[in-house]
Amino acid sequence: MIRTCHRTGVASVPVGRVTGSLSLPASDELSVEEPLEIRVAGSSDGSPPMPIAVTMRTPGDDVELAAGFLFTEGIISGPDDLEAVERTGPNAVKARLQPGVALEPAKLDRHSFVSSSCGACGKRSIAAVRVLRRHRIAPEEPRVSPEVVHGLPDSLRAGQSGFARTGGIHASGLFDASGRLLCLREDVGRHNALDKLIGAELLAGRIPLADRLVLVSGRVSFELVQKAAIAGVPVLGAVGAPSSLAVELARECGMTLLGFVRDGRFNVYSDSGRIDSSDS
Repeated sequence: MIRTCHRTGVASVPVGRVTGSLSLPASDELSVEEPLEIRVAGSSDGSPPMPIAVTMRTPGDDVELAAGFLFTEGIISGPDDLEAVERTGPNAVKARLQPGVALEPAKLDRHSFVSSSCGACGKRSIAAVRVLRRHRIAPEEPRVSPEVVHGLPDSLRAGQSGFARTGGIHASGLFDASGRLLCLREDVGRHNALDKLIGAELLAGRIPLADRLVLVSGRVSFELVQKAAIAGVPVLGAVGAPSSLAVELARECGMTLLGFVRDGRFNVYSDSGRIDSSDS
């Protein structure tokens, strides 16, 4: 029997644990993965909510996930577009728009951004992000020392309670220029973890993230750079590698993109002006 705790996002499952040739019954903890339906309704006019997306996520921070998703996909332009966001069931969230905010059907296709790095498709994807961006990223701000960047992975890992238990969940962490961890969100989906983080800051009125750093576990794709750019993130780092289109978009946006941030090293793929190596 699988025992699931939605409060912690962890499920306990029976397993057979094999060491050498010896097998013994045991239990293992896994990150929970369940669908979340996001619906959007107009202002209080009695119209039924419209299903926008179903995403596979780790339960928890669902309201933040929905708000972040709506913002980074361009469906809303900021928190002032939202009248309310609420859970309507264990796997459902409803957002209601403020009066006068129109729900544009053309923005409801999640696949409007093509994440493969094919020539014409990539150029159209980057152009679409340029249209959605409302916050210009200031050049060469903030200034960050290599020592601060080197310390980010350990700070991220120390805050990952879900990863410590399961070893199978992604994280996005928000830091200030001194390397202090300000906010962290975890999810089985890399995109969801970042949407949860951005959603938390959006609902708290702290967008754009103009003087902040974001570090994500794993690799960084075009879509993660897209979401960070829309939130005004100037420095995005990843424990793993970026894709070619992620680098192209980061350069287009004037964002500093860092890859392979681990073991006392990292690569700078775009805009090295924010990395202050004068003391190194």
